[in-house]
Order: sequence, then structure tokens, then C-alpha cells
Amino acid sequence: MSTRTKFMLLMLIGFFLTSCSQEHKTKKTIFILLDGIPADVLENTATPFLDEIANKGGYTRAYVGGEKGGTSESPTISAVGYNSLLTGTWANKHNVWGNSIKEPNYDYWSIFKVAKDDSPYIQTAIFSTWLDNRTKLIGEGLDATGNLQMDFSFDGFELDTVSFPHDEERQYIKNIDELVANKTAAYIAENALDLSWVYLEFTDDMGHRFGDSPQMTEAVKLADDQVGRIWKSIKQREANNNEDWMIVITTDHGRTAETGKGHGGQSDRERTTWIVTNQGNLSDAFYESPGVVDVMPSIIDFMGFSVPKEIMNQLDGKSFFKKIK
Repeated sequence: MSTRTKFMLLMLIGFFLTSCSQEHKTKKTIFILLDGIPADVLENTATPFLDEIANKGGYTRAYVGGEKGGTSESPTISAVGYNSLLTGTWANKHNVWGNSIKEPNYDYWSIFKVAKDDSPYIQTAIFSTWLDNRTKLIGEGLDATGNLQMDFSFDGFELDTVSFPHDEERQYIKNIDELVANKTAAYIAENALDLSWVYLEFTDDMGHRFGDSPQMTEAVKLADDQVGRIWKSIKQREANNNEDWMIVITTDHGRTAETGKGHGGQSDRERTTWIVTNQGNLSDAFYESPGVVDVMPSIIDFMGFSVPKEIMNQLDGKSFFKKIK
């Protein structure tokens, strides 16, 4: 065998081993919801960590609120947007029309129900201010969700008025977000669960209190820094473990055009949101204003979850990847 032939053979073996290693990486997903940040505010604020993530994958403007004037039109309200992300459907299906979360329709599965149905060994987590995100939207422990259980939860701190005394300036929410972000980063570094949801609220509070303002800008910068801590843990895990991470960051609604203090209606600014991900292989549709409902089927696509046909057929969203990964 000639030297050249040996060299080519070694190159082929190396390529084969690298390909096998890539194919057998354990896939992990974390999605982060930063509450109430309009796309124009994000785009005009320095966000180095979100930019770094987007440079690896992509950034796009997106939308919430369903089909304007159609049967799927949904209020641009927080819990409505959360549940559209979780279920890949609009409010006319998942039946969450406001933050009171009165009667969710659990026939439309959350991404966590999909994950656990695929395999009971998939590890799930939630890091959140609101307890309702777990107990009402995900429906942990309810008969209607098949007694769905999260493997780890770090939430409900808005109810702890001793550690976080409530103040009109909403600094207690800022402190809770700091706790949640730091816990997420530390926990991921040690315990890489397969599917996690992180919810941070302070940006929405500053929007309601001050509208379009320096205070809102500073809150977005803080949220970016909090994402950066989590992103650092993910990069460390990818460097030191055989893992392939998908991170998706988005928001639940925009804000009113006049002051930036309100939301809930169907104005362009209230409906216009955004999505950031580190993953490439993005379809043209990703850059053509996807809906928040597209996040859930994209997670299914990336993770390779097996989903009953009748559940997939219910979805309003579609994966924003070019092909199944």
C-alpha cells in the first residue's frame, strides 16, 4: 500500500469516526422566555450574549396572537403566549385566554407531555418565577395530563413574601430573576437535564411601569446577562461532554406603540416578537416571521421525539429546521 493510499485511508477513518461521534451526541434543549420584550426594543439594545447565540444559529422577528381576525386570534397576554409556545397551538385550541388560566385544554399536549410520552426516562426541569407555569400550564400531577411530573422544579418565588418582600418598584422580581438565572446556570453545569424551561419576568414589569424607557433598556441588558450565564454553562457542557444543545430564547408578546406600557391587543407592535437560537440548518421560513407556535415542533424535530400522529396533526406550528436533525 502506497503512502498516499495509507494517508487517504486514515483520512476516511477519521471522517467516519467524527461523523459517528456527531450522530451519537446526546441532544439537550433549553428554551428561555424573557417576558414582554418587543422586537424593536431588543434590536436597539446592546445584547452581546443573545448576539453570540444568534451568530451561531439565527435571529428572526416572529409573531404571537394567532391569525388576526381569524378563529385562532389570541390575546397578546403572557400566559396565552406561554401556552402557545408549550403546546404549538393558539388559544382557540389550548383554551388559555388570560393570566388566570381558568380551564386549559390538556388534550393539546405540552412539549413536556410529548417528551415524557416518548420516554419516561427523559429528564425535565422548570426554572420560573410563576408557580402557575408548572401547576396550571404544564399541569403537573393532574389527571388530565396523565399525572405528568417534572423531574426538577425551581419556581413559585412570587409567593415567598418573607425572602422577597413585595415592593412597588418590583425589585423583588428582579431579585427572583437573578436567583432563577443563577440556579439554572449552576444546575445545568452539574445536571444536564434533557428538556428545560426558564422563565424570567422583570423586563415585563419595567415595561408596564415605565414603558419605552431607560429602565426597560436596562432590564433587557440584565436579561441578556442572565441568558449569558446559562449559555456559558451550556458551552462548558458541550466542550466537556458528548452533548448537542439547542437553546431557544423568545418572548411572549410585544407592547403598545403609544407608550410601550400595555399589551393584549392585536396591533403590529403587540404581535411582533422575536426568536434567537444557536442551531443552524434553519429553513427560509425561520426568517419569514415564524409564530411562537413553531418553537414546540422545532424542539420535537431537534430532539427526535416520537409523537402520536393525532397529536402532531393538532399543531398549528411547524418546525423551522430544513430537515429532521
